[in-house]
Amino acid sequence: MTSPEEDLLPATRRALLHRIAVAQSAGRAPSLTAAVVRGGRTVWHGARTSVDGHAPDADVQYRIGSITKTFTAVLVLRLRDEGLLDLGDPLEKHLPGTGAGEATIAGLLAHTGGLAAESPAPWWERTPGSLRPELADVLGEQPFLHPVGRRHHYSNPGYTLLGALVEEVRGAPWEDVLRREVLEPLGLTRTSPGPRAPHAGGWAVHPWADVMLAEPVEDLGRMAPAGQLWSTAGDLARFAAFLTYGDDKVLSAESVREMRAPAAPAEAADVADGMTYGLGLQIMHGDGRMLVGHSGSLPGFLANLTIGVEDDVAAVVLANCTSGPQLSVVGADLVRIVAEAEPRIPEPWRPLPQADASVLELAGPWYWGTNAFVLRLTADEGVSLEPLAGGGRRSRFRSNGDGTWRGLEGYYAGELLRAVRRPDGTVSHLDLGSFVFTRQPYDEDAPVPGGVDPEGWRGIG
Repeated sequence: MTSPEEDLLPATRRALLHRIAVAQSAGRAPSLTAAVVRGGRTVWHGARTSVDGHAPDADVQYRIGSITKTFTAVLVLRLRDEGLLDLGDPLEKHLPGTGAGEATIAGLLAHTGGLAAESPAPWWERTPGSLRPELADVLGEQPFLHPVGRRHHYSNPGYTLLGALVEEVRGAPWEDVLRREVLEPLGLTRTSPGPRAPHAGGWAVHPWADVMLAEPVEDLGRMAPAGQLWSTAGDLARFAAFLTYGDDKVLSAESVREMRAPAAPAEAADVADGMTYGLGLQIMHGDGRMLVGHSGSLPGFLANLTIGVEDDVAAVVLANCTSGPQLSVVGADLVRIVAEAEPRIPEPWRPLPQADASVLELAGPWYWGTNAFVLRLTADEGVSLEPLAGGGRRSRFRSNGDGTWRGLEGYYAGELLRAVRRPDGTVSHLDLGSFVFTRQPYDEDAPVPGGVDPEGWRGIG
């Protein structure tokens, strides 16, 4: 991977290096490596280490723990996009006999399936996966702790089930499907289920003394889809670019946007932390910025991938210690440093290649009662509708190709927008999910809920 560090200003590069140096020193990590992505390519890589004269480069593998879940989610979304399943399907429809079949596929992706956070004892992260050869061993006798779909409860066994679902539908092992459908198409040649040299060793650092203990590496077996993978800063930087823009060889931009959208009700503690969950991705809000990505940990390793989608900046941070630096904070800081020091330069304004006259006549102000809105044409024959001033409901709409549009976000997500025309072809009003938008406040010639006072507008006298 090329690393055109000249794309960042010297002061920005120094601020990034300072941030990871503080994280490695204060967090007492044997080594820490990081990368920053902007505009879909790596623009900075840095590393700090306790070994003099040597620092890991972007090609050194670290174990990435639960970032593996995002890879598994991509495989499931591919099955959906191919029409092989629906996210609303119960697991039982495609993977019968698990004892957890009433959970939906979407619920498992978003951790709302009601399943336990961990598999039954012994502790799965520190014991061989061979102790849990079957799904029944992963789920235990009572897999559900909560009603299905009622609350967000992070579940490692849930992603074990999703990996088994991929195997069942594809008729091949999870790791083979992952390599064929995601790793190879995206060029992630240094991401693998097991370590491949050069790779970091995992360490535990004593909490009260500057001494270390080597951590064993366990194969997770059935739990692999929840946390098995090893990867590098370089490969995860490429993966971050994919999660930002999509890649039609793997998943479309629309499908990765769906992964980044909130899909689970937030717990009270999560609300306080500004965190929700999408389909295989964590969503964090703070300092006026929305970040998406995932963290990961296994004995001896910490990992974080953070994407500031609106800023078009992503960060990857990897360390080889069981605990220490808070990599989610470090990742967010790396994104913030670049976004604030070197704000994204907007693309040049360009006129639309063409505009349908029947759509162009809809542009401009509309009124919902006395609330003023404005409709604008957007790219790809879409439109947007938003309040003329202040807050309120707003949305972008995608064209259905028949003179109607479907809402993409917010209150109007999924709702139908259409222009209602009179017999002579002129526009009477807009109908948005039964709401009437007129060219004048309470237009007398349009159907207005509640009618119009026959005395018309008047003062207080």
